[in-house]
Amino acid sequence: MLGHTQECTFDVGNVMKLILPFFLLMMTISTGASEIYRWVDDQGKVHFSDQAPEEHQSESLQLKINTYESVTYESLNIPLPKSTRAKKVIMYSAVWCGVCAKAKRYFDRKGIPYTDYDIETSEQGKRGFKQLNGKGVPIILVGNQRMNGFSPSGFEKLYQ
Repeated sequence: MLGHTQECTFDVGNVMKLILPFFLLMMTISTGASEIYRWVDDQGKVHFSDQAPEEHQSESLQLKINTYESVTYESLNIPLPKSTRAKKVIMYSAVWCGVCAKAKRYFDRKGIPYTDYDIETSEQGKRGFKQLNGKGVPIILVGNQRMNGFSPSGFEKLYQ
């Protein structure tokens, strides 16, 4: 087959017809992120909603959600009490955290004993979260290993 070459050609117009809807969809998704609005009613009560009220002036809030988007692991470089060095499980969580609730259900279903500290309502939780330089929840400690976020398979590797 000497002298025979194959050439791949494409029509830019056809490619644009395929790519343009994708980009429009992505722009719609990114601009469709919900906003949170805050306003005060006639009785002085503060309200929050994902829809701006028609009858009251409201302000749009920028919220920072502090849950981990992916799971990371690290060794703790702090000395732990002897009681913590075994495969004891400690979790720093928050009531509103869906990933924390998933981890709790997993521990309960598997019969894994754990201690849970709420980082907003428990003084020990607040203190521990600060000592660990927590940036989000959940933080799960297994012995001297730390898991930021939660995945069942990742936890099983730490807990073995």
